[in-house]
Amino acid sequence: MRAVLMAGGSGTRLRPLTCELPKPMVPILNQPIAEHIINLLRRHQITEIIATLHYLPDVMRDYFQDGSDYGVQITYAVEEDQPLGTAGCVKNIAELLDETFLVISGDSITDFDLSAAIRFHKQKQSKATLILTRVPNPIEFGVVITDENHRISRFLEKPSTSEIFSDTVNTGTYILEPEVLDYLPSNVESDFSAYLFPLLLEKDEPMYGYIADGYWCDVGHLDAYRDAQYDALQRKVKLEFTSEQQSPGIWVGQNTYIDSTAKIQAPVIIGRNCRIGSRVQIEAGTVIGDNVTIGADADLKRPIIWNGASIGEEAHLRACVIARGTRVGRRAHVLEGAVVGSLSTIGEEAQVSPNVRVWPSKEVESGATLNINLIWGQTAHRNLFGQRGVQGLANIDITPEFAVKLGAAYGSTLKQGSSVTVSRDQRSISRMVSRSLIAGLMSVGINVQNLEATAIPVARTVVPTLSVTGGIHVRVHPDRADYILIEIFDPKGINISKSQEKKIEGAYFKEDFRRAQIHEIGNVTYLNQGIEIYSTAFEKHLNVPAIRNSGAKVVIDYVYAVSGAVLPLLLAKFGCDAVVLNASLNQSALAVPEREALLNQLGHVVEALKANFGVQVSAHGEQMILVDESGLPIRGEMLTALMIQIILTANPRGTVVVPVHASSAVEQIARRHDGRVIRTKANPTALMEACHTNPNVVLGGSGEMGFIFPQLHPGFDAMFCIAKLMEMLSLQERSLGAIRSELPRVYHKNYPVRCPWTVKGALMRHLVETNPAENLELVDGVKICNYQNDSWVLILPDASEPLVTIYANSNNKDWVDETLREYRTRVQEFVELDKGMDFLN
Repeated sequence: MRAVLMAGGSGTRLRPLTCELPKPMVPILNQPIAEHIINLLRRHQITEIIATLHYLPDVMRDYFQDGSDYGVQITYAVEEDQPLGTAGCVKNIAELLDETFLVISGDSITDFDLSAAIRFHKQKQSKATLILTRVPNPIEFGVVITDENHRISRFLEKPSTSEIFSDTVNTGTYILEPEVLDYLPSNVESDFSAYLFPLLLEKDEPMYGYIADGYWCDVGHLDAYRDAQYDALQRKVKLEFTSEQQSPGIWVGQNTYIDSTAKIQAPVIIGRNCRIGSRVQIEAGTVIGDNVTIGADADLKRPIIWNGASIGEEAHLRACVIARGTRVGRRAHVLEGAVVGSLSTIGEEAQVSPNVRVWPSKEVESGATLNINLIWGQTAHRNLFGQRGVQGLANIDITPEFAVKLGAAYGSTLKQGSSVTVSRDQRSISRMVSRSLIAGLMSVGINVQNLEATAIPVARTVVPTLSVTGGIHVRVHPDRADYILIEIFDPKGINISKSQEKKIEGAYFKEDFRRAQIHEIGNVTYLNQGIEIYSTAFEKHLNVPAIRNSGAKVVIDYVYAVSGAVLPLLLAKFGCDAVVLNASLNQSALAVPEREALLNQLGHVVEALKANFGVQVSAHGEQMILVDESGLPIRGEMLTALMIQIILTANPRGTVVVPVHASSAVEQIARRHDGRVIRTKANPTALMEACHTNPNVVLGGSGEMGFIFPQLHPGFDAMFCIAKLMEMLSLQERSLGAIRSELPRVYHKNYPVRCPWTVKGALMRHLVETNPAENLELVDGVKICNYQNDSWVLILPDASEPLVTIYANSNNKDWVDETLREYRTRVQEFVELDKGMDFLN
């Protein structure tokens, strides 16, 4: 059997280690990852190997040559012009694959029993067999579900946190029949997981998943790289060592000298031709390459040191990576998680702080303390974007230097000379961050139209009107007064897609920024007609005479936010009798108890003035809580149902879009009006996209997120919602209290349960496997339905916290209470059981 070794990866998340090496050539235990894979193939009698190369191909060809020194025969196929993807590069060599063949990734460490997997493939008469494994946190991998016969029934490539429905993942190792390559186009970039396997599933070709025992680690980022080294030293994975074991757990290469006063704690590996000085302390977990010199009294606690490095006397290395040929000076400190690129110099008594990265051939001067990456920027985070944009602690995570770098990363993904809008709330911290973002955008040749302080619905409306490339809005987080939230819009005003987020993250992590020449630096203009543009669109989509003639009295609490500077101007144009509360701008965000006190006050004012209704506007003009004529608040699921009732009454047979966890009152109301309900993932971007892409949508959103009127703009808009309510109540001649009394009685409760990140995937898989497939909905989380009585329970993983939320919904209150108790207990027991298994392991 032949094997295709995919070795073209550039390993951008492993930089600076991969600046001069392709990812498969990065060493584990002093041997390239690809060498460990070749050894594995040879152990299973697979000796004909075709290596597909793209990034720095000569490095691998020069190292392995024809493979004879490693007991195999290696042929190379180089993608010269552009990468063809995982499947495209295999299609490119289809003429060499005339019988069953194996495809294996060159950038993972594993000791899977490939022979057993091949036997499984032949026994099942499979056309494509994916070798799978179970991992604690599957968010970075392709999730796969198989049926009881191991036939693949579903998979999802790199799910978001809430999409996890199994912890069984694709390892990038496949056993294929040559005819499956006929489904692939020639000389076109294509991917196994994104293109070929879904197509085979659609064509009902026999495709199976073999769940392998053993060790597997995708060396995709620096933390995984260090973990793979430590696991290999502890013999958690079966790898071949080039050094001899001189004593239990201590491997030492030929011609290495170790001073008799040095203290070494197993397990440790030391390469060939090394010199270990007197009184050196080497702690368990340390990996030392060939031709390395360690000076006297150096203290090494689990560093990974590549070939040819020189470590000075009394140097301190702590769980860091020192690349090829680097010199670490006397008494220098390189701390946890730091990575120093090849041929760099760390001066005497210098310190490289935790998680800092130094690019190749750089110099840190003696005595310097390096707290940021040597090029620019601070500690690299694995993901920039969360559930609804970039967020973090104000002036701690989201700092001016961070914002400059983010602006440059975003701008580098756009065409030079493009224009974007930048807007913010009224707070000083948001002004600081927005100005830093503007500086970053300008530096890469992007022009900025600065809207300054304005409500986010205004910002979303302006973006498509001005035909700019996108927009950025900065504000204090609606739910956390100490957090900053940065949202980036596409040209339609919708939050950017996941693929665009990944491009920005790629530019940010690689620090791959375009640098504009002086005459190409972006310009900043100040746009003063933002409210005018919004007002025009606002008025266009309202029945203004109905509002003007309604005689309604409304009390609006702006909670000291910037929407108080926008909506009163609009309502005044319609001659509305609107009583304004707390419309002045406040630099500090109100805490939840303060907002609740103002809501209580609003209820009293509405009742005293005999107003038609009251509204508390929050989240920078996106969200609201209603107060009916008797002063009672309407929020959450009640508000969702009420808004849908009002809008569908005016638009029968319309479509509404709600998140997956909204109550079934939505469907009951829609049936009254021959309406259609679309449920989406429980995140703002999914709601916006669904409202924009589906026909005849008259309303989207929910009481907790806000409401979308897609004919106006694609985002949430409490300000337009208030005006629309005034119009609808006038035309329908109803009060909020009367409409509320006619809503369906549905019991809908939720309960959050703590669940570690490493358990979420296994929990979701357990729920999928223990419930009939016909009762499951996997839009987001795992929803178990009883279609006869509109009852369901949803277990939804939280995207940003180590917990899952259980939602129960029914017309029967007792069923809801009992179901919540049952699933709360089931989740807690599963979490405890998983912890117990970890302890035993």
